[in-house]
This record gives sequence, structure tokens and C-alpha cells, in this order.
Amino acid sequence: MIRAVCLSLAILAAGLSAATAETKAKDLFGSKKSGSRQAPEAIGTYAKGCGAGLVQLPETGPTWQAMRLSRNRNWGHPETVSFIKRLSAKATQQGWKGLYIGDISQPRGGPMITGHQSHQIGLDMDIWMNKPKSLRLSRGQRENLSAISVRAKSQKTVNDYWTPAHAAIIEAAARDPAVDRIFVTPPVKAYFCQKSKRRDWDWIRKIRPLYGHHYHFHVRLKCPKGSRNCQTQRPTVKELSKGRDGCDETLNWWLTDYLNPPKVAPKKKKAKPTPRKRGARDYTMADLPRQCAGVLKSR
Repeated sequence: MIRAVCLSLAILAAGLSAATAETKAKDLFGSKKSGSRQAPEAIGTYAKGCGAGLVQLPETGPTWQAMRLSRNRNWGHPETVSFIKRLSAKATQQGWKGLYIGDISQPRGGPMITGHQSHQIGLDMDIWMNKPKSLRLSRGQRENLSAISVRAKSQKTVNDYWTPAHAAIIEAAARDPAVDRIFVTPPVKAYFCQKSKRRDWDWIRKIRPLYGHHYHFHVRLKCPKGSRNCQTQRPTVKELSKGRDGCDETLNWWLTDYLNPPKVAPKKKKAKPTPRKRGARDYTMADLPRQCAGVLKSR
């Protein structure tokens, strides 16, 4: 009898394990409400990983407010929280009250049910372009306030909302040694290329043009010390810029061909449909680093 019960329990456990393996990782990580009780560690890559021992950025601080609190994405590696505190303090030097902080990561990182493909290991953060009018916003106000775009309708230049203070804050972020790269709308990159001296390559090259970043700028930190399972993004910023500042044909493409793609003669032979690329929301636990299973199981 005892043997039969043990066998049944083993079969049940195996079934549950198999079910977990097939469950989408986004659902498993999205269900966690708090961080794991582990030493802080960024695990895997920015778009395929998780975060152990992530800490919550306080909803309100002396120089910041976390936005969209209902998402519960104000969690990050301790290095990320420290960076936000020091950058938001520097924002006050530009006449701002501080910074509005968008998504960082979920409590244990990992793929998200909606939104980002990255932001999985606690080292990515979105910082709104808004100049805060108040750091006493209610939860409801933080849900309903809209981020403000700094891109002109032509999509080739910044608009009138963009100010030297925006530039100074992004420059301060890029000069921080913890920062790996910063994603901005292409017109912002063009602004820096036009205004900055070419001897400043080391920080200008960190600023990378990318679609969808006109309402916020996206800061990505380097793998912190102690995160042995964190993988540096390849190619690195230096490899992308090849010793320059990124003010080259790549930026020109974003401002020309990307906005107005050249016409291509149709192929005579009907091409086979391209299979959909598997994204972060398709991942199961088998796709993530093995350490992520421990992050989920930890209290």
C-alpha cells in the first residue's frame, strides 16, 4: 500500500514538473509578487534570463517616482536602484524635481506577459522624458499620466519639448561607468552628434538610436560584479561603433531609409512565408538559464 502511494506521488510530481516545463515562462514569472530571498544576481541575457535577489525601488523618493505601479515592475538589481537614485539626484541640478521611472523588471525578472522583450535580468530601466511637475503623484495619477514625446512629426529631429536639460541628464547617464548603453529615438542621437565634440566618443557611443524610444530613454547597465551567470551583450558598443561615436551611416539609415524604405522590385517567384520568430513571450523554462528555476522556487 505504502509503495503504491509513493509511486502515485512520484508520478504526480513528474506530471507537475512536466507541466511547469511546458508552461510559458512569462506566466510563471509574471505571477510572482516579490523578489527571491537570494544573493543579488543578474542571470542570463537582457532578453533571456531572470534576476535573483532583486529589490524594489521605493514608489516615491526624494528625487524620483515610480510610474504605472499596477504593473509591479519597479524591481531591479541593487546596482540599478543605486543608479536611479544618483541619476535622479543629478537631474535636480538641471532644474528638474527629479525623474519619473517607468518599467525596470518584474520581482524576479524573466519574460513579461506584455510589453518588453528585454528587461529580464534587473539591469534595464525606462526613464520618462517628462520634466516632473510633482513628486507627490497619487497611484491613480501615475496610471493615467502620459509620457511626453521629444520627437518631431518628421521623425528626423527633436521637437520643442526637448531641452538642454534633457541632453544633460542623458549625458550624465552615459558618463556613468555602470552604464553599458542607452537607447534613444534617432533624432536624439542626431542631436548629440551635432552638438558634441568628437573627442567625447567614449560616452556618445553608448547612446544608440532605436525605434520606439521617443517617450522615454532606456538605460542598460553592465553586468555587475558577482553576477557570474550574466552575459555581456554582443556586439559591444565599441564593436558597434568600431572605435567611433556611432554618428555614421547607421544613424543616417535611421533618419532616411528606415522612415522611407527604398522601393524594391518584386520577386517573380513567390517567396515562402517567413516563419514567425520566437520571442520572449514564447519561452518555456527550458529556454532560460537553469538557475532561473531556482529563482522561481526560492521564497
